[in-house]
Order: sequence, then structure tokens, then C-alpha cells
Amino acid sequence: MGDDERLAFRFDCGATWLNLLATSGRTFGAHPVERIATPERLAEWLDRSELTPVRPPDEDDLRQAVALRETLRALALAVVEGAPPPARAAADIARFLDAQPDPVRLTAAGRLLREPPPTTGAALARVVRQAVDHLTGPERQALAVCPEHDCRGVFANPTGRRRWCPSPACASRGRVRALRERRRTGTGQR
Repeated sequence: MGDDERLAFRFDCGATWLNLLATSGRTFGAHPVERIATPERLAEWLDRSELTPVRPPDEDDLRQAVALRETLRALALAVVEGAPPPARAAADIARFLDAQPDPVRLTAAGRLLREPPPTTGAALARVVRQAVDHLTGPERQALAVCPEHDCRGVFANPTGRRRWCPSPACASRGRVRALRERRRTGTGQR
């Protein structure tokens, strides 16, 4: 897999906040992939998520985005696994949202538009609010975790039929491993 493919943003996880989690690939493996390694890459992700802030991201915004992503990941994994959410993670998210008021200002200019976020923090707050709604509402029951040990990506699985996250690499590795196991145990075709 080339660098371009490894560093490509994922927008197929089922919600913007889940796509934020996917800005880190193979997160639990020996060689994690950081897709928002610079303020420019964070700006690109925000733009492609239609959350372009008026003031572009800087290094502090990047650190905050990565910290929020990992805090949301800890909460999401706990929710999906039915474990108690980490208290510190919940407190950190609540504190962040308290500091980020987000009044809704709509305009109807050919289509309904929301005023752009003034800062990266405000843009991230919209993503975090979506995550909180998802993790505390009925949609939480449709969340799943990729079984690949190095991925463990959280994704929306409303039908319950998906086994792996949307990454083709995870599904391919999982199927190959299952085939090898069936062959090893003699339960598969040769």
C-alpha cells in the first residue's frame, strides 16, 4: 500500500465524528498512520468535512484535534464494548464543550447553510457534539468496532451485517486469516 493510499482520508465510517477517529489508521498496531499530522492536513480534513473555520488551524489546534480524537475513541470503545466510560474522558469532553459555545446561525442562500465556524475549536466542537449525541442516543446501538487488532476502528453498522470497518485492508486481512485458520483446522476447502 502506497503512502497516498495510507494517508487518504476516510469518509465512509457513517458520521463525521467517526471519520475524525479514522484520521488515525492502524491505531493499535506497531506502525500507526497519522492522517492529520500537520495543521494543513487538519485544515484539509475540516474543509472536506464542510467545517472550514474562518481562521485556519495552527499547531495548538492540531494538538487539540488529536487529543479530542483520542478522547472520543476511548469513549466510543467503552460504549460499543458495554464498559463504563472513562470518567476523565467524559469530563474532558464536557469541559471542552463548555468552553465552545456554538450558536446556530442559518442562511438560506440557494440552500440552507450554517455560518462557518470562526475557529478550529468551534469546528471541532460541532464534531464532538455530534459524537456525544451519537454515543448517548439510540444510534449508539448501531456502532461497531473492527475486529482487526491493530485497527479497532469504530464505525456505524446500522444493519448489523458488517464485520469489519469500511477499510478494504481490514476485511481482506480478516478473510485471509479466517481462510488460513479453516485450512489449518481442516474445516475449509482446499
